[in-house]
Amino acid sequence: MRVPRLVGLMAVDARETARAQGLFINAPDRQDFHLAVVDYVVRQYPQPGAEVPRESMVYVWFDFGPGDGGGGIREPRLPRPSGGGMQRELDEPGDPCTVGIGPP
Repeated sequence: MRVPRLVGLMAVDARETARAQGLFINAPDRQDFHLAVVDYVVRQYPQPGAEVPRESMVYVWFDFGPGDGGGGIREPRLPRPSGGGMQRELDEPGDPCTVGIGPP
């Protein structure tokens, strides 16, 4: 039997998909996995499509590990920052009392 793709599914759907395939599911990062409903699976092991015996355990995670990201959903933000180009050179700050004072 092949492992289904669980990444991107909500916890409740991941449990049902695994159960329908005759697989068990475990979430090492969630002690309350049986209560999780709307959390999304971000990783799984074994990978989707791997051949495993019936009643095998599939591990899923709902959060990225330290240093692996997990900053949330990334969507394009508009307007995008400019790609660079020439920047205007700014004058160095001077004495505020002499700014704008010219010769007599």
